[in-house]
Amino acid sequence: MLRFLAGKGVQYALVLLFAITLNFLLPRMMPGSPLLFLVGEDVGFMPAEQRAQIMRAFGLDQPLWRQYVIYLGNLAQGDLGFSYQQGRPIVEIIRNRLPWTLLLVGLSLLLATIAGVAWGMLAAWQRGGSVDFGSLAVAMFFESTPSFWLGMIFIATFAAGLGWFPIFGAQTIGIPLSGAAWIADRLRHLALPLATLTLITIPGMFMIMRYAMLTVLGEQYITTARSKGVVERRVMYGHAMRNALLPVATVFMLNLGTLVSGATVIETVFSYPGVGRLLFEAVLARDYPVIQATFFIVTVSVIAMNIIADLLYPVIDPRVRHAK
Repeated sequence: MLRFLAGKGVQYALVLLFAITLNFLLPRMMPGSPLLFLVGEDVGFMPAEQRAQIMRAFGLDQPLWRQYVIYLGNLAQGDLGFSYQQGRPIVEIIRNRLPWTLLLVGLSLLLATIAGVAWGMLAAWQRGGSVDFGSLAVAMFFESTPSFWLGMIFIATFAAGLGWFPIFGAQTIGIPLSGAAWIADRLRHLALPLATLTLITIPGMFMIMRYAMLTVLGEQYITTARSKGVVERRVMYGHAMRNALLPVATVFMLNLGTLVSGATVIETVFSYPGVGRLLFEAVLARDYPVIQATFFIVTVSVIAMNIIADLLYPVIDPRVRHAK
């Protein structure tokens, strides 16, 4: 087991180094100069000395390799840098945005996993029937539906049309609220983006659970349990479902790793102030440090969740432990 964990550790360390390097290079390969967004459209009228001074202040006049060394050193110290656009420490910016993303994406992932597992299990148990075919049709419809289109339909119908929910944002601005009114206001702003994100996430969980259940139901131990007279409910929950949860757990952990990145499209459509919206704004402004910091956090989160998944597999499925 120790040799296995050591090998995995080396692999993940190499993946992290490659991701950090790619994360450093990609923003610098984008066309255009960051001076346009640091200074504005008047950058063309600035003297060359002043432009050079600004580049020097942000370390953009250094050779690429030197910028890379400085970048690694700052990461090692936990320093994610300053935002070109907002002029504030990136750690502070992400700290303000992260709770909104964790609330939206975390709750959506939890609801989608529960609904997808239950739905997939039911469809697989009645495979070949009307419930199975109808479930597949509905799941394929939502799987192929663009998230931004579904979000705009919800806004046009339930926000602009019926006026049941706010059109944008995560809270009402300018009106002091407290207690139950404060919670209700946040929930009303959360409802539409949560519904959109959950509906487009459920089909993936459904498909995985259905396929895993169909595979498990064809195993010999299921036939043996039925031949012994075990009731169908116990066969379904005690034998089939538990063994079919391993691929679902894998997808859940991978999705959990991208939790901090938010849902960029959904947060942009609903102007939801999460990390995904922050990433969108940073790309538009070519705010290199924010882009790098966001992708770095996402990379670390994905790797961490993969490590946790590797440790949990033997607990979920003893066959994995015996194989190792």
